[in-house]
Amino acid sequence: MSDAWLVGRARELIAAVQRSERAEQLRVIGTLDELLEETQRRGEPILVAQMLRATALARLVTRGLAAEAEALLDEMLAHTRRHGLALLRANAHALRGRLLVLAEQEDAALTEIARALAILDDASGTDGQLGRRAWDRLLSSALIDCWIVLNQLGVYEAAEEVIARAHQAIRDSAGPHEITLQLMNRVKMLLGWGLRLERVGRYDEAGEKFRTAASMAIAVEAPFAESLFPRRSGVPAVEQVGVLAASLALAAPNPAHIERLYRLHAEHGYPHEHVIVTIALARCLEADGRGDEAIDVLRAARHTQAEDNSQPSMRLNLVRELARLGAPGDGTDSLEPDAKPTGLLAEYASALEAELWSLRESQIATLNTRREHERLSAEHGAITQQAMQDPLTGLPNRRALDERLRTLASSAAAQPLSVALVDLDGFKDVNDKHSHAEGDDVLRVVASTLRDALRGDDIVARYGGDEFIVLLPGAPVSAATQALSRSVNAVANLPKHLSHGVTLSVGLVSLRPQERAEEVLSRADAAMYQAKRRGGNQISSSPTPGGEQPDDQDGPDASDPPFGLGEHT
Repeated sequence: MSDAWLVGRARELIAAVQRSERAEQLRVIGTLDELLEETQRRGEPILVAQMLRATALARLVTRGLAAEAEALLDEMLAHTRRHGLALLRANAHALRGRLLVLAEQEDAALTEIARALAILDDASGTDGQLGRRAWDRLLSSALIDCWIVLNQLGVYEAAEEVIARAHQAIRDSAGPHEITLQLMNRVKMLLGWGLRLERVGRYDEAGEKFRTAASMAIAVEAPFAESLFPRRSGVPAVEQVGVLAASLALAAPNPAHIERLYRLHAEHGYPHEHVIVTIALARCLEADGRGDEAIDVLRAARHTQAEDNSQPSMRLNLVRELARLGAPGDGTDSLEPDAKPTGLLAEYASALEAELWSLRESQIATLNTRREHERLSAEHGAITQQAMQDPLTGLPNRRALDERLRTLASSAAAQPLSVALVDLDGFKDVNDKHSHAEGDDVLRVVASTLRDALRGDDIVARYGGDEFIVLLPGAPVSAATQALSRSVNAVANLPKHLSHGVTLSVGLVSLRPQERAEEVLSRADAAMYQAKRRGGNQISSSPTPGGEQPDDQDGPDASDPPFGLGEHT
């Protein structure tokens, strides 16, 4: 199984799980979990993030399993932050927004989408780990996941902007599946938008949305035949996908659509299309003079959708249809386009709709404000990080070191705290015999090697010139010596064209109670010079004030012997 095969298989399974019965959905989830285990064994960061997304998304669209997605999304966020995968981190925030909508936490969902969009706003160009096509596909995927939440919340203007951007991202490289997905998503959005406009009496605008959706439904036929969606070969898309059939019916309700809509209404369709199909069917039944049958269809859908929190705006559309048809027990006032509301109940409903419309506009303003806030916060964080980071090696700089050392020194959990000063042997010769540019390259290689050879919680900072400081929290000198010996060996064994033969001299000490930062660093410096006097490429611990390490000293205050590693060729 190649990496490309795993990604392609996950895409196929995600397309299938959204239009499957529950038993099949559970089988797909089991398969995706197996693929996730395989990718985690391989350890390729982008592949792991993509598979975490797939396993979480499959649970979000499977009834009763949404809560299981939370741990996967938390893991995805931590993983993408750790590996600097901006597009997939935005995608994780978008999926968290989807989870929050299901939990009826709409305001929190909006915040997650603002975070996702702020990340995507700053994600310009391509990632060095990705090609152009892969970058565009991941960008489009993240934007579509943002769009889904905005569409669920009924924030259609913002949703329109996001899905247009998703289309822009893949317009040059999109295959049939991506084109189908884009068109079907836009059809769903336009139908939801049209129904929402009807609720505030803007029937002309609503009709335009329905007609545009119907034209897109016709355009989707060709790419659908080659997409990854489960389908019957040789059968038109409009006969297989409920939302496409609904778009034609809502644009021109008439009895000709009834048989097709009844059949699609009974099938397990794509997420969030059942209510739209129900409303389209009811309007066609009404056009055929079968008002009571239309009411029965709407009532049944209202009952089956009672526990579905995924589209709060769409549920209101369903209730409005019942009220509009004058269903007994659901209100008797007519809300036809040409009829004026009568009675206090109708007046109250109209006032509420106007207020909800205003709240929707407020949501858009809130989204934009939070999006800008998240962008500025990220920018501030990047500036702060730059101020605390050595530009050459990417390690924490001296300012950051001082802060971390103070924090660890005051933390009981970090004790014992070992502190090492690392100096490069032979580095001056690199600059003198080659160039300062070569010297910079050596520093970068050594910094990376040093960092990789230590424990996950250890901190490596550039102290200045060719000196580094290592903080090893919770490590006595004996354990710290073992950890640092890996670094000394790793640098000594680097290929000569990378290291130019430099090695490490390490001075290692343990922080004493009430000892100031400058005091512990001074002791580490003295120990490092002792390692250099002994020929370098070794670790020396806790030198005596005279600089010599006595061989006969013992007891609890005894110094650790130097950790000599000899010469390497």
